[in-house]
Amino acid sequence: MNFIVRKRRAPTIIIVSLVDILIILLIFFVVSTTFKKDQPEVQINLPESKTATNAPAELEHAIVSVDQNDEIKLDGRTLGVDELEAAVRNLPPTRKSSLALQADKKASFGAIVKVMDALKLAGVRNLPAFTRQEK
Repeated sequence: MNFIVRKRRAPTIIIVSLVDILIILLIFFVVSTTFKKDQPEVQINLPESKTATNAPAELEHAIVSVDQNDEIKLDGRTLGVDELEAAVRNLPPTRKSSLALQADKKASFGAIVKVMDALKLAGVRNLPAFTRQEK
């Protein structure tokens, strides 16, 4: 019996399809990262806490931040302590109720107390503070 032995060709890889897939993936990652909502551009070194918990990501917090130079920012916009109270009063009730404090651990305690006092005068009842878990 004679069997016919066929020569096998090396499989060809279609490069055009691979390039199309790579371009689609690149577009997907670029577009998906641009929709990510960033925190305000404030460099804050958060204090550590043993009881820190991760807050649910569903809540959209209005963030009052105090950096190491005692600059006060509301959602990334620099304000003075006296302007902070009026700005918080003008927030919609849903954002006002989800207001959070983010203070650098090198910020002076006096500045943090002034911010908390202004927020209390603006009608904020519950003020969570951002911390990070101890390592």
